[in-house]
Amino acid sequence: MTDAISFEVPWARTDKFDPPAVFGSLREERPLAKMVYPDGHVGWIVSSYELVREVLSDPRFSHSCEIGHFPVTHQGQVIPASPLIPGMFIHMDPPEHTRYRRLLTGEFTVRRTSRLTAHIEQVAAEQIDAMRAHGAPADLVGTFAKPLVLRVLSALVGLPYDERDRYLHAVTLLHDAEADPAEAAAAYQQAGAFFDEVIERRRKKPEDDLISALLTDEDLTGEELRNIVTLLLFAGYETTESALAVGVFALLHHADQLASLRADPAKLDAAIEELLRYLTVNQYHTYRTALEDIKLDGEVIKKGDTVTVSLPAANRDPAKFGCPAKLDIERDTSGHVAFGFGIHQCLGQNLARIELRAGFSALLRAFPELRLAVAADEVPLRLKGSVFAVKNLPVSW
Repeated sequence: MTDAISFEVPWARTDKFDPPAVFGSLREERPLAKMVYPDGHVGWIVSSYELVREVLSDPRFSHSCEIGHFPVTHQGQVIPASPLIPGMFIHMDPPEHTRYRRLLTGEFTVRRTSRLTAHIEQVAAEQIDAMRAHGAPADLVGTFAKPLVLRVLSALVGLPYDERDRYLHAVTLLHDAEADPAEAAAAYQQAGAFFDEVIERRRKKPEDDLISALLTDEDLTGEELRNIVTLLLFAGYETTESALAVGVFALLHHADQLASLRADPAKLDAAIEELLRYLTVNQYHTYRTALEDIKLDGEVIKKGDTVTVSLPAANRDPAKFGCPAKLDIERDTSGHVAFGFGIHQCLGQNLARIELRAGFSALLRAFPELRLAVAADEVPLRLKGSVFAVKNLPVSW
């Protein structure tokens, strides 16, 4: 295998839990492989654990959307390079990235997010009640995972949950690779207008939320604040609810692991880390562009070359994790890259862990006989898009 592969090859996920099988052969034969991007750019894709961490930690690689080549299409269209968007720091390099991220780092520390535990557990309990009121079978995605994560995130950011119809559609469409572009653009515009409206409400009447806290920074423009709100919601919602829903699916499918967890609930934190590693719902959008010629794994990455890193492939690297294709809640998962690595590592990972802990714990306590209501192969999957997910998860108890 010496020719450049198409960007569509790493998209070709068919299994409900495993990333594309091509990564196994790529890791063995050429963990740094040439890849043709949607816009025709011939760049690279990395599939080994060590190389993924090396690329993500090397400041000679940029995450700027101004110079990068997107490794995916969106709603069937090539995503062009674009100017930096004020506040959208996920696609920025230092010092701009540093400035924006510093505004939020204190809000997402372990200590700060741990204060939300009681509230998150209460929300989880209320969603358990909603499942019971619905009755079995129920869709765990719609009755539990989505509302749990959105209620927590909306309250933290400062977006009214009871007005979610004004912004939620945009989030859903953004992560849907097959959505209609015009519909997605209209929903995005509507959400942005609503965020501006909420920001003005908080200017007049501050509350205990991130929007109100950010408004105290006089150097932050309204456009920057709106885009930070957009980023927090769009990056933190579907990733976490998908990790929760697909995680439940994985446990229900792997009866031995579920039985082990039920027998010893103290294993929950370790089980969450293993599920994050095993599933790695963040699939396709992690890429960097070389700012200069860089030697990597015996190859020369030319200045301007874009390198995509596969987090799912890295987390299935047998050189790091023994028997990586097996779900094993007893394993040592330290160092997994489900939340990325380096300066762009997921800002909200501490919050996500608390949400996952509360969600799994509530379900395990409430439903000792929780089970799939359909065969595992009948669970509808969302295989494309930036986040791997189940479209719905019918369960009984």
